[in-house]
Amino acid sequence: MKKQMLSAVMTAALVLSTACTAFAAESGVSFDPAGDTAAIVDKGTLIVGITDFAPMDYKDENGEWIGFDADLAKKVAEDLGVEIEFTEIDWDNKILELNNGTIDCVWNGMTLTPEVTSSMECTNAYLNNAQVVVLPADKAADYPDVDSLKALSFAVEAGSAGEAAAEENEFSYTSMTAQADTLMEVKAGTSDASIIDLLMAGAMIGEGTSYPELTHTVELTTEEYGIGCRKGSDLAAFINEELVKLYQDGTMQAIAEQYGVQEALVEQK
Repeated sequence: MKKQMLSAVMTAALVLSTACTAFAAESGVSFDPAGDTAAIVDKGTLIVGITDFAPMDYKDENGEWIGFDADLAKKVAEDLGVEIEFTEIDWDNKILELNNGTIDCVWNGMTLTPEVTSSMECTNAYLNNAQVVVLPADKAADYPDVDSLKALSFAVEAGSAGEAAAEENEFSYTSMTAQADTLMEVKAGTSDASIIDLLMAGAMIGEGTSYPELTHTVELTTEEYGIGCRKGSDLAAFINEELVKLYQDGTMQAIAEQYGVQEALVEQK
């Protein structure tokens, strides 16, 4: 069955290749996005762009990338019959990394913002999320709503949904390289608060974590996660098929429970 699926994908890629020549000429990219899946099978490696972002993608004590997204991506690579390679990227440059061909997809708790969906070929949503305010627990009661937060200085990840939320609410903020860096800023007192993903907050702050003195309060947005591929790429459609299969056979649920994100799963059908 797997061979039949790959054969169909590769045949479709060949049919579409002529139509995508103009894309390559205009962008200066020497590959054909419509043939991404076949090219990945040919080279034998799926290159996934990520950041260090628990519980989505992070390293275990042996230096191996694990997490809900990492483990799910490994399953997809396995079904493609290829190895997987995780590459840390500057989140603000994720679209550039895709278009340069240095990565095949962005799979890292990525919010489906208008910028993302217009610049990438995105999968269907697979997790629900929110952008939340993080601040010292002993100060949380003093800032119960958006208006009260306007007096604070924020740390946010550059190019993230958190940065967009800060701009939308006209907060004073400093952009950092990664969401984890924003927590260090708050812990050090360099910034009053940060804005991060709710799923990350659940894994990284509060009792039993590296930041027991921090808590999350106001939800500034509700959103959904998707996986991004090059515009016009057939890889997004293949991943969608994989997500449906992994959801329906219980694999997705099992991985979600391992990392505590099962309540955020979006049904795949």
